[in-house]
Amino acid sequence: MGLFSHNDSNGHNLSGFWQLSHRFWLSGTPRVTGLIALLITVVLAQLAVQFYLNLWNRHFFDALERRDGAELWTQTFVFLALACTSICLAATSVWARMTGQRNWRESMTRSILAKWSLKSHDEPMNCHDHGAENPEYRLAEDVRVATDAPVDLILAFLSSVLTALTFFSVLWSVGGSIAVSPFGFRLEIPGYLVLGVIGYSTLMTALMLWFGRRMTSISEQRNQNEAEFRAAAEVLRGCHPATEAVEAGWMDKLERRLQAVLRSWRDLCWQLVDMTLVSHGNFLFAPVVAYFLCFPKYLSGAMSLGEVTQSAAAFVTVQGAVNWLVDNYQRLADWRSSANRVAALLAAIDRMPDDNSASVEAAEPLPR
Repeated sequence: MGLFSHNDSNGHNLSGFWQLSHRFWLSGTPRVTGLIALLITVVLAQLAVQFYLNLWNRHFFDALERRDGAELWTQTFVFLALACTSICLAATSVWARMTGQRNWRESMTRSILAKWSLKSHDEPMNCHDHGAENPEYRLAEDVRVATDAPVDLILAFLSSVLTALTFFSVLWSVGGSIAVSPFGFRLEIPGYLVLGVIGYSTLMTALMLWFGRRMTSISEQRNQNEAEFRAAAEVLRGCHPATEAVEAGWMDKLERRLQAVLRSWRDLCWQLVDMTLVSHGNFLFAPVVAYFLCFPKYLSGAMSLGEVTQSAAAFVTVQGAVNWLVDNYQRLADWRSSANRVAALLAAIDRMPDDNSASVEAAEPLPR
């Protein structure tokens, strides 16, 4: 199963999950609309601060290279102003994100409870349905993950796209072109830092996609095994087996479920080891690659120390933005797994017989 496929490994369709999500985010209520506007405004403001911090790098290190004490003090106060602004924006972003996540979770939970309340409870939910094991856990934990992660991921993606577009221009203008002479032929490469960051980021993304290709299925299987183990353990809560043979059967089933849980955790461990090889290697190499690309022009006198630090900082910023998938692959996989299980719970509820005594016109809750 691919990370971005429409169905999960068990054939469940995510349309039910998306319908409940659209009902909240596209409701048009002033609170939700205002929250969306605030989140986007904070992203844009943070990008502006990041741009001026990058420019500050150039001015500060140029002043350091000139040994200009007055300019260094000026840049110190500029940094303090930018830092205070960035701190305030970060705090505002946390409040807005968590408010959106809390309200979305409330809306989805109330909608699922409303659907469930209209069904007959004379017989238990079919526990052979994937996602129907411990439905209260699906309602609590998986709904939480499925509504927490998308807000953070979408805002991070928006910020990454805008950051990449903004700092591409910085790399192009500050880095300029470089002349190389392969095999005796003089070749001038325009915007070589832009080409460098694109090539490096493409390599890192390809490596993460390769090393992390099994992450989604492993994460989903782990959650499935955990749910099956909890469901098997439910029989021990206040229920004494009729015979020793029945008790032995229960314990054997629990042992098999436990071994499945441990196997899934072992698989997850090795998958994370593989992904860490890429992510930590990228963390170490990205700034060094940036400096090595700038060294030829600095040594030739075509770049000042301030321009080197500005270009290197812009390179790392763009590389981090372009490698959004590398940084968020595990969380995307965890979200996909939880969203699949919420969709499976909705499908299991839909297959339950209707409660004829329930009101046919029961209204579903709107987001508050």
